[in-house]
Amino acid sequence: MKAKYIENLQEWQKDFSFYSEVRVRFSETDMYGHMNNTVSFTYFEQARIDYFRHLDILMPSAVDEGVKAIPIVADLQCDYVKQVFFDDVLRIYTKIANVGNSSMDIHYLAKNQKNEICFTGRGTIVQMDPRTGKSVPISEEERAHLISLAIISQ
Repeated sequence: MKAKYIENLQEWQKDFSFYSEVRVRFSETDMYGHMNNTVSFTYFEQARIDYFRHLDILMPSAVDEGVKAIPIVADLQCDYVKQVFFDDVLRIYTKIANVGNSSMDIHYLAKNQKNEICFTGRGTIVQMDPRTGKSVPISEEERAHLISLAIISQ
């Protein structure tokens, strides 16, 4: 396995501490009992939301009039390593890998009940003004906070 965002797999794995657990549902599988390849993105979404809640990162709603910025997914990638089947129990590990001016890179690691890597992923979350649809800078205070979380979780 060699995803471009992973330089050293052993070192990269050590940086994860938070995870969400999910059991693969029958409806998430194909006729062979394999997890459908689109489901990993749903698991990433839930793990990211759980992780942000764990870190007390606010997830404001775009429909609230006073909200000036919301986090949106700008890109998302998944690299499949091992087959996943109906009723497998997965731990979806999540971490902040990098913080930019208006975005952050989130990395994901999915392991099954045998502690085997099944898939990995990464995605960019951009802070966006819901009225303009344009990215907005993360405040220096919030950026420092996110960087400290990235360091703490590593």
